[in-house]
Amino acid sequence: MKYCSHCASELTFIIPDGDNRPRFVCPACNAVFYQNPRIVAGTLPVHKGQILLCRRAIEPRREFWTLPAGFMENGESTEQAALRETWEEARAVVQLQSLFSMITVPHIDQVHIFFLAELEKAEFAAGDESLEVALFHEDDIPWKELAFPTVSKTLKRYFANPSAQQATHVFDIDISQALAKGL
Repeated sequence: MKYCSHCASELTFIIPDGDNRPRFVCPACNAVFYQNPRIVAGTLPVHKGQILLCRRAIEPRREFWTLPAGFMENGESTEQAALRETWEEARAVVQLQSLFSMITVPHIDQVHIFFLAELEKAEFAAGDESLEVALFHEDDIPWKELAFPTVSKTLKRYFANPSAQQATHVFDIDISQALAKGL
């Protein structure tokens, strides 16, 4: 940020009184601009033991496979965002079951939330952001062509322990740890 959206003065980047980290602050009107993580909400749609995946038509990771998900909009709940994104990307109507995974991705300031969802009918189609949409059994998932670590780790947790599929999985993806290990 360079200018205040309230009064158009040039901003400074300082630690405001009573805070503990630098923020953009307007010296003219004292407005403080907080930058917080963005929420990505989506579903893990299941139909008769198969998972619905979308092949991305947009960057980042165009042509790679993902679960239907996207950025939450202001004024909607996480559940509404997950249902909307599933419709927009896969033209699928699902019934949300439970929160399945919540993944913090600090290096890109995001939190990814996936709800376990039932796809009652095998009715779906590619939306504007998808090249194709398909159902996959575990052995057929294109594991090396998955778009994001949040998707692959969510799917691995889903298949790892069928008795824990109703559990909520909370974890972080910390790139600094991977870089420290030389990965």
